[in-house]
Amino acid sequence: MHAFIEMVAADVKPIALSEPMDPKMVDKLWEEVMTMAENAGVGVFREPELIQTSLFPSSVASGKEVLIFHKENSLAAYLDLKSDLSKLDPEAAARRFGRLLGYPSHYINHLLSKNTDFQSLPDFGIQATNIFLYYKDLANASDFYGSLLGLEKVTDYAFAKTFRISTDAYLTLVDEAVGRHKADEPKTVAIALLTDQLPEWYAYLLEKNVPIKYTYKPKTDNAHDGFVAIDPEGYLLEFETFKQHPENELLMPQLKKFEALPTTNPSIAAGLGFYGAVFWTYYEDLQEADIFYKEKVGLPLIVDQGWAKVYQASQTGYIGLVDERRGMHNFTEKKGSSIAFIMQDLEGWYAYVQAQTPFTLHREWYEGADKRYQAFVGIDTGGYFLEFNSFNPHPDNEAFLKLLLPEWKFY
Repeated sequence: MHAFIEMVAADVKPIALSEPMDPKMVDKLWEEVMTMAENAGVGVFREPELIQTSLFPSSVASGKEVLIFHKENSLAAYLDLKSDLSKLDPEAAARRFGRLLGYPSHYINHLLSKNTDFQSLPDFGIQATNIFLYYKDLANASDFYGSLLGLEKVTDYAFAKTFRISTDAYLTLVDEAVGRHKADEPKTVAIALLTDQLPEWYAYLLEKNVPIKYTYKPKTDNAHDGFVAIDPEGYLLEFETFKQHPENELLMPQLKKFEALPTTNPSIAAGLGFYGAVFWTYYEDLQEADIFYKEKVGLPLIVDQGWAKVYQASQTGYIGLVDERRGMHNFTEKKGSSIAFIMQDLEGWYAYVQAQTPFTLHREWYEGADKRYQAFVGIDTGGYFLEFNSFNPHPDNEAFLKLLLPEWKFY
């Protein structure tokens, strides 16, 4: 029990629970446990009736006692929850208990999925992330991303072309004449292309006369460095390096797992591609969006900058939520882009969304031309379209399907 006591003493966990024990065993251990806890400045509460929530099976402590290690206010919070329990929604009660135990939202989601019918997006297998961008001149945009940036084109549907940014992060360029958005809608999104070769990319883009919105000004102690370029029709591309820094301590090991994809031509920025992508989105109410992506979509938070939060959505693909008061864009009602997730079990996720309505559906299930893919579309709290896809065997998908990884799991 030393570990539990230490975690409470260090404020890692507001409360910690011992394993359920027979009351006679608690009697036997009580004096020793009290001494350890007092030496650490931690209290011990002997709980004969642990609250029952959806976090754990109802029988987990039946007929047994649990020791609750705590500080003063944390015990009061637990007793308040116990008093309020009958008035609370079961999921809300479980989440409140989970937070008292110091669990992050994605772990609470995991426990709920084991003990209830709650599920979230990762339970259905995310294979990749994608972002849809919309153009008046699709050929010119395709030339920019393919020939100038050197991204590999993996599908070409004539009206839409998909390029690979990193191992499992993609972008799709769409002809506005047939797409879900128009090219003149506000481009309230930015794409961070993750690279450790900022000087090389900056020099290359200047040489190619690509417009630069924010210049490259590296700083020693920053959590990240970068610069922002503008694509042919105004989308912002942030060439970015995350650095070892307290706010990036969970992100850095994940970034190191994957090498940068080489550009399709070694003459393009010395053949230096990207090892990840963040799709930045902008909100009036960041807290509301944060709860939505943590609890409804179910993505794990991997970077918290306060005014910007980054969620891992695939192995190299991330969703970044930004407070519009601090970001490169202000909030807009319309958005000239859609965020997409390529799914292992799209049918299962669709059935769950229909039954549980974690978000509003914009478009029900549909199939693409020649049954190349199937999809449905939801809407997040800021009005961004979230498209969920799966792709079928088809000559147009042959290269793409070979690249898709098995579903990503963080449990």
